[in-house]
Amino acid sequence: MKLSDKAEEILEALWIESEERGTGYAELDRMEIDACDPAYHELSAQALVEIRDGRIYFRPEGREEGRMTIRRHRLAERLMMDVLNIRGESGDVKACQFEHLLNEGVDSKVCTMLNHPATCPHGKPIPPGDCCEEARKSGDLGVVPLTELKPGDDGDIAYIQTEDSKKMQKLMAMGVLPGNRISLLQAFPSYIFRVGFSEFAIDSAMAREIFVRR
Repeated sequence: MKLSDKAEEILEALWIESEERGTGYAELDRMEIDACDPAYHELSAQALVEIRDGRIYFRPEGREEGRMTIRRHRLAERLMMDVLNIRGESGDVKACQFEHLLNEGVDSKVCTMLNHPATCPHGKPIPPGDCCEEARKSGDLGVVPLTELKPGDDGDIAYIQTEDSKKMQKLMAMGVLPGNRISLLQAFPSYIFRVGFSEFAIDSAMAREIFVRR
């Protein structure tokens, strides 16, 4: 059953207090969400948390749910700041809104696109998912910059990461668009690649801004 947004926010806060700070619980009067909020009853009714003596504790089922909730939040932060270049307070707000959509396997797809990051932009750990373990075992690096490819390698363009609108327009004019196939032909002294039936040469700085799914 899908939890409400507030219930997920409670699980995030509880995870940080009980698991990362090692307290084993969170004080209700220190939680940002009021102790009378129905979201607490929602979590209790699903046997995810236990509330007693002014404190909230994870139940075994709730601990895993909390781990996955904080994972989705921190992946959303990475997506906002690394890919969409939305930073600062605006990035945090957008990440909080977007994280609630990362259910039913969407988080694994985002994690793979981001190349299974270990930490959020603030340096806090992102709990690994099944996709991270599978990638580690298979050696699959997921999405990487074009500079990580070797001549002869190819893949699908995942996204372009640049703040420079002129660079973006130049790359798009070359056919560097998400979903298009790209083949690296040469890596020195400049990067030469093929998209469709055309070949182009760019410098290493621009090549680092093209991310490819191998």
